[in-house]
Amino acid sequence: MTLTRRIIVCLDVDGGRVVKGTRFVALRDMGEPAELAKRYEAGGADEVVFLDISASAERRALSLDAVRRTAEQLFIPLTVGGGIRSVEDAERALRAGADKVSVNSAAIENPALLTELAERFGRQCVVASIDAKRSNGSWTVYSHGGRTATSLDAIEWARRCTELGAGEIMVTSIDRDGTREGYDLELTGDVVRAVSVPVIASGGAGSAADVTAVLSRSHADAALLAGILHSGETTVDRVKADVARAGLPVRAA
Repeated sequence: MTLTRRIIVCLDVDGGRVVKGTRFVALRDMGEPAELAKRYEAGGADEVVFLDISASAERRALSLDAVRRTAEQLFIPLTVGGGIRSVEDAERALRAGADKVSVNSAAIENPALLTELAERFGRQCVVASIDAKRSNGSWTVYSHGGRTATSLDAIEWARRCTELGAGEIMVTSIDRDGTREGYDLELTGDVVRAVSVPVIASGGAGSAADVTAVLSRSHADAALLAGILHSGETTVDRVKADVARAGLPVRAA
C-alpha cells in the first residue's frame, strides 16, 4: 500500500513570533503563530510543527501560551517542540493542544527520555528531531538549535532513536536550511533507509519541485516547508499539485 505523502508547515517561534533565517541564523520576523497556522490549514497543510527554537539553548520552558493559541486555530495535527526535557513537559504541551511532541537536545542528553515518552503517550506521539551538518562525508548531529556539535552520527542516531521509541524522525539539514537550494536528498535518503518509521524531510525547500524531489527520490514520508510559504513564493496547494503530477498520492488541498 502506498502511503499518502504529507505536506507539513513549520513555524519556528522565537519570542512568541514566527521567524525564519538561513542555516539557523539571521532570523527575520514572519508573523504571529496562531494567525499563520490558521492560514496554512485553510490552504491545505496536512500538519503544523511548532518549534520554540530558543527554549533549549536558553534552558527555559516551552512557551505554552503561544502553543495554546496556535492549537485553538487548528483541526489538523500539531507537533510541538523546544524545551521539552521530561514527561511532565510533554504532558503540559499535550494539554495545551499538541498532538505530538518533538524532542531533540533533551534526547541527546538523556536518550531514555524517548522510551519514557513512548511508554507514557505511545510511539505515535513521539517525534525525534535531528539537526545534522555534513562533515567529512558523513553527517554530525547538532543540539541546542544547531549551536552545539555532538559526537553523534546522524544516521546511527536516527536508528537509535527508533529503537528507543520514537515513532517518527524529522531530519533537518543545517547546510540547506533557509538556502532554498533544495533538500539534502542524500541525507534524507540515508535516514529513510536506516529506519522503519516515517521520516520528515526538512531544510532547503526552494520550490514545489524540491518537495517532489525529496518525496520521490529520497522516499521521505513528508516534507517540511517554511520560508517559501511565509514569503508567499508558493502555496501548499501549488506544492500538492506538483507532487500529484509526479504520481505521488497527496490529500486534496
